[in-house]
Order: sequence, then structure tokens, then C-alpha cells
Amino acid sequence: MKNSFTQSMSWLHTWAGLFFGWLLFAIFVTGTLAVFDKEIDQWMRPEIRSFDGTQLQAAQRGLDYLMRHAPTASQWNINLPDERSSGLQVSSGERRRGGGIQLDPRTGEELIVRETAGGSFFFRFHFTLNLPRNWGIFVVGALAIIMLVGLVSGIVIHKKIFKEFFTFRPNKGQRSWLDFHNASAVLLLPFHLMITYTGLVVFLLIYMPAAVDSLFQGDTQAYSRAANDRHAVQPPSGPKQPAALTELGPVLIQAQQRLGQISGIGVRDPGTTAAVIEVRPTLGYRIALTKGQAMLFDGANGTLLQDVPDFRPSTLTQRVMAGLHFAQFGGYPLRWIYFLCALISCAMIATGLVLFSVKRSNKYDATSASARRWYKVAHMLNVACVAGLLLACIGLLWANRLLPQDLPHRASREVQVFFCVWLLTLLHAGVRPPPRAWAEQLGLTAAMCITLPVLGSLTVLSDPLHRTLEASSVVIGILLAYSAWRCVSPRSDSGPARSRARTTESQ
Repeated sequence: MKNSFTQSMSWLHTWAGLFFGWLLFAIFVTGTLAVFDKEIDQWMRPEIRSFDGTQLQAAQRGLDYLMRHAPTASQWNINLPDERSSGLQVSSGERRRGGGIQLDPRTGEELIVRETAGGSFFFRFHFTLNLPRNWGIFVVGALAIIMLVGLVSGIVIHKKIFKEFFTFRPNKGQRSWLDFHNASAVLLLPFHLMITYTGLVVFLLIYMPAAVDSLFQGDTQAYSRAANDRHAVQPPSGPKQPAALTELGPVLIQAQQRLGQISGIGVRDPGTTAAVIEVRPTLGYRIALTKGQAMLFDGANGTLLQDVPDFRPSTLTQRVMAGLHFAQFGGYPLRWIYFLCALISCAMIATGLVLFSVKRSNKYDATSASARRWYKVAHMLNVACVAGLLLACIGLLWANRLLPQDLPHRASREVQVFFCVWLLTLLHAGVRPPPRAWAEQLGLTAAMCITLPVLGSLTVLSDPLHRTLEASSVVIGILLAYSAWRCVSPRSDSGPARSRARTTESQ
């Protein structure tokens, strides 16, 4: 019975990993890039230059602009620069995000910034697969559950986990792929379990809305107030009278002492005695995800009206898990740790997909024509969903620099380039032998990654904020170039190289 259970888990791990691994790889790759989504945003908006001033200076310039251009608006919003991004964006009216005006934080003048999908495209793709939001969230949630099933079944079928952690036999074909897959899985098993489970917890109320529907009649704002033990702040009493806004300096200093860096400021009813200043923290000033938390001040005299509310225990638990997933705390050291762990996770999924084909490549001649067609399709999807996706990602960055800046719907055109490149890689994988398809797509991706700094320097003025991303692109390009070389190297004993001639003949 034990053997049949283990065999059942092995069958489940193999086929669930294959059929859903293609989408899981896309989720993990875009999630890896989303670790630095703001940095990618900064690179894709090169008109925004680096800023070494203070947030108070930037806030004052944004406020001066709004006083001149929207003095009668009911709401002002200012998104401030921080260590990850130099953007200063202002807007008026009820809209807080999107549709604002980009300002130069050094001068307060308007900037003409190219329309772009930005790094936020990778972030959205990570949890929606570019589907309509609610549909995408449910699809990705189902895939996360399948990922957990794959992890648990992998633990069951590998009885010598500790030994496999120290085992790697290079140039041994199928055995090398299996060793790397096992070692990467065991090395980061806690990370895999944590990042997958917390990804489900992020959208807990979407997956399980019954409690909010029952207790709060579906009113999520009422739920949020109750969960945070927060009550609506009453504006200063009495009729609204014209009044100057209090100085921002003391307000921001008090908020920064409590919150550290802040992400933005909102002013309700500016220019009146009923004005309320909202100071929003960055997401990373504590482990618990702080989205929606803010300090409120009287806009006329600067008196604190509401401190950051405390979480109830249940909400704190959910927010901590969400914070672990988003990794907004800990600064750049933790962000790089997450990035490297996510890269290894991507490699684990990719080697699992390749292992399926390598393990069965020697069975091509002994199987039926329908089975050979199926294995060819699996090869083709492996190439397109691994190497092709990487090519599409770097293609999006190239499109950002090469498309005309005044192109209508430019952000949508960048996304279209991404999917067109991805589709072309699928067609290319269908007409080329697998080893050549792997080598050509990985080689082209490597060339585009390595030359990204050249593209950047030829199209825009160099900026220090771009150097880290471009240096990282070069390093990744070198690794991909080595992988491409291994796919066709005569000295390589890997499965794709060994089966090159046989696969070519079968086509």
C-alpha cells in the first residue's frame, strides 16, 4: 500500500507539474520581476530623473502646484518620491492613483513622461495572468493550490531529501536535470511553501467572502473599519470658512517619526477650516502590510486627529502573511534575498518541465505516432513557456525604448509587443528541433539582456537609478548565454543535446 501511495503521488506530481507548470512558471517569473516593480517603472519612465532632496521639499513643490492650478478642488493628492522611485505625482478630485500629473521634484515643473505599461504590468500579470481582475485572481488562486499539491507530493515521493540536497551529478543527462530539480526544491522548500500559501492569504476575502457578506452585508469599508478598530474621523465642527493650510513641515516630521518614509499626502477640503491632511505610509515600515493605514491631521492647525490604528489579532495575522508575500519590509537586502530565491524557484519549475521531456525522449521511437505528436507538443510548449516567456519579458523593455514616445495608446502597444513576441516563440518552437529552439530563443534573450545598457544609453540620458537594473540584466544575460551554449554544445551530455539527431530525424 505504501508503494502504491508513493506511486500515486509521483503520478500526481509529474502530470500536475507538467500541465500547470507552464502557467506556474509565468506566475513565478513575473512575480520575480515584480520584486523590483518600482525600479522597472523608473527605468521605463526615463524622463523622471534621480532626486536627492527630501520628501518635505517634494511635498511642498507638489502643494504649490496644486494651489496654483486646482485651488477650488475638493481633494488634493500628492504621491511622493522615495528611495525606490523619484516620481512626484499630483492629482485633484477624488482620484488618488492614476491620471495624475508628473512633476519634476527638483523644480515643481510639469514633466512630459512617456506612457508605458511599466513594472506594474509584471505585478498585475503575476496575480491575474492579464485576465479580467476577478477571473485572474481565481485562476491564479487555483494554480497556487496546485502548487501546494505539487510541493506536498514532491515531499512524499522524495524519501532521501537530506541526501538529495547535497547531490548533483553534472553532464549526466536526465540524472543532472533531476539532481538540480531536487536540490533547488529542497534548498528553498520553506520559501516555496511560504510564498505559495501567503499568496492565497493575500486574497482571502475574495476567495472566502461569506463572513463579510453575512456580518457587514458585503460592505468592505465597514469591515475594514471594524477590523482596524478605526472610526470615521469627524471634520472640525462649525461651518466651513476660508483658512490657510497649516505648514506641512511639522506635520510631515511628526508622521515620519511615527511611520518612517511616507508614500503620499492627501488633503480633503483644502483652503477651509474643515481641511484634513492624510499622511500615508510606505508599505514597508512594518512587516504587516499597511495598505489603507494613514495618520490624519487637522488641516488648519496641524493637530493630530487620528494615529495609525492598531490591527485586531485576526487582521494582523492576515496582514503579516500578506506582508511576507509582498516583501515590502526590510529594505533592499531582503528584496534581493527574495529575488534570488524566486530565481531559483523559477529554475526549479523550468527543470521540472524539461525533465519531463528529457526523461521520455528515449521512448520516441518505441511509441505510437499520436504519442510522438504529444511529446512534440510538450517540447514545443516547454520552449515557448520557459525561453519564450523570458524573451517576451526583455522584449517589453526593448519596446519601451523603441516605440515612438507619442504613439497613441502606447502602454497597450507595449503589452501587445509582449504577447506578440511570446506567440512568435511558440511558432518558432513548433518548426525548429527542440535543442535548436532552446538555444536560439535563450541566445536571443541573452543578447537582448546583455545589450540592454547599450540600448538605454543610445535612447535616453544615463541616470544612476538605471544602472542596477541594467547590471542585473547583463548578469542574467550571461547566465542565459551559458544555458544556450549548453543546449547545443557537442561536449554536453544533457538530454536535449544527446537527443538532437534523433529528434531531428523524427521530424
